[in-house]
Amino acid sequence: MKKKKFLSTVIWVCLFAIAMGYLESAVVVYIRALYYPEGFNFPMKLISDQILETEFFREAATMVMLVGIAVIAGKKPVERFAYFILSFGVWDIFYYVFLYLLLGWPQSLFTWDILFFIPVTWVGPVLAPLINSAMMILLAFTLMYFFVRNKKTKTGPLVWSLLISGSLVVIVSYTMDFVCFMLPEFSIWEVMGAGDTQKMLSYATTYIPRHFNWWLFFCGTMLHVFSICLIIRKNRRAFIKNMVSE
Repeated sequence: MKKKKFLSTVIWVCLFAIAMGYLESAVVVYIRALYYPEGFNFPMKLISDQILETEFFREAATMVMLVGIAVIAGKKPVERFAYFILSFGVWDIFYYVFLYLLLGWPQSLFTWDILFFIPVTWVGPVLAPLINSAMMILLAFTLMYFFVRNKKTKTGPLVWSLLISGSLVVIVSYTMDFVCFMLPEFSIWEVMGAGDTQKMLSYATTYIPRHFNWWLFFCGTMLHVFSICLIIRKNRRAFIKNMVSE
């Protein structure tokens, strides 16, 4: 891949992600004007099934958009994955940048936020998703560094196992507090979306975040760090070997 074309692609992917970040923050501005005119805080307000369903599919549509730009930008699976996590990381960071510019929120990096609704509610301090976003951007550029210079970037089963395991651990850290709050009243299957939606929503309006498991979060993050180190190790050797052979 020519460096000029690569740089142009990265810039356009980042601009797309930044624009998505603004759109996402704009939606939040509208929702908070309707439900939290005094400013967002826990406990959550009870919302209608229609708004909840719309929000659910909006989040799903966001993922489709990020996958779509990655498929367009990259040619090979590793390239597309790199562009996906790059756009995801940039989008999430600028989502909070624009929220701060538009609403003066969050007040600090340790302000709690609702991060996601699929398949259950994710909550955590704002600092946590920002760390994840920075890690995704680092991983993306690590992969890009090698596939720009070397047509094939080596990953392997261990790298993907570390990435997937780390992601699952991080997701558990985001969902653990909410799930533990809900389980005394509902089964895990009901919490995952198989129960009476309005009944669960009504109960969820009494939820106030109590504890974020930073240890678990950093365990998942370290698995991501190990995967990045492994990618560098595997591809540095191949890159040097190719340079010598040429």
